[in-house]
Amino acid sequence: MRILQVTPRYPPHTGGVETHVQELAERMVERGHDVMVVSADAGEDVERRETRNGVVVRRFRGFAPGGAFHIAPSIARAVRGANPDVVHAHNYHSLPVFFAALGRSSDARFVVTAHYHGASADDFRDKLLSLYRPLGGWAVRKADARIAVSEWERDQLQADFGVEATVIPNGLETELFADATPEERDNPYLLCVGRLEEYKGVQHAIRALAELPNYDLLVAGSGDYRDQLERTAKEAGVESRVEFLGFVADERLPGLYAGADAYLTLSEFESYGMTVAEALAAGTPCVVREAGALVDWADREDCVGVEDVAPETVARGVAEAVELDAPATALPTWDDVTERVLEVYE
Repeated sequence: MRILQVTPRYPPHTGGVETHVQELAERMVERGHDVMVVSADAGEDVERRETRNGVVVRRFRGFAPGGAFHIAPSIARAVRGANPDVVHAHNYHSLPVFFAALGRSSDARFVVTAHYHGASADDFRDKLLSLYRPLGGWAVRKADARIAVSEWERDQLQADFGVEATVIPNGLETELFADATPEERDNPYLLCVGRLEEYKGVQHAIRALAELPNYDLLVAGSGDYRDQLERTAKEAGVESRVEFLGFVADERLPGLYAGADAYLTLSEFESYGMTVAEALAAGTPCVVREAGALVDWADREDCVGVEDVAPETVARGVAEAVELDAPATALPTWDDVTERVLEVYE
């Protein structure tokens, strides 16, 4: 098949959607398919056209207000001119999905993986999202098939747009995490991984540390909210037990997960929760906030769900989680996911 993947950004740019598209694209090439990726992240740090591990990548310039949406009308023309059998667009929360729907020909099957979480990280993005809703909703409804990465997301797509979706979760290189050597520290530690934004909820883990005197907290990731998190640690009197690692290379992450007594993710909304899967694969039980798609993880025997983020509640969750064994059940691999997505195409 000639397959065109449409995404706001693509590696070397990092993020959950970027990883998702790369893993699918490269595995589809391995299976003999002709795969092109069209993205809206052209800039001085990347080539406009290149081939990465067999995947042809074409990048177009996009205007990204608030660092989101990636408005790149050229994508519609690129999709129209590619003559693919399948157009697979990713991320409802960015306009390339709309431009892909606008540019696809009637002969091409149109698939959307929405990565939909129904909200944005701040009020400005939420206002933009509400303005975008008629366009995004039209694109989702135009799809011949839709894929949700969680049961929660499937239900949200039904509730908000009246459409059905097939649930195919994100995959994972399970061996990479299962075989990791745990990072050794002087004190037992808890771990948070992700962009440092307010909605991600790291501040709640920091405040809970006052109730967990035997633990340090390691925070892997970068972002504009770091200064506020450092102030929160100082106000809570735990600054000596919180270490901000900044950006952490992929090679180090599995060992960080494996060495932690528990992994915490207390985000307000997620469409899946990839870091939870990574932690579990590394043998580390998790504490998750029962919000967004994280509610699906709370049903597992190796995760503890918390209904609120009060320090006492989070601390009780940690005390319960550290007694659990992970992973309790198998986690999906990227090979599994690729085969299931190809079934949707066909």
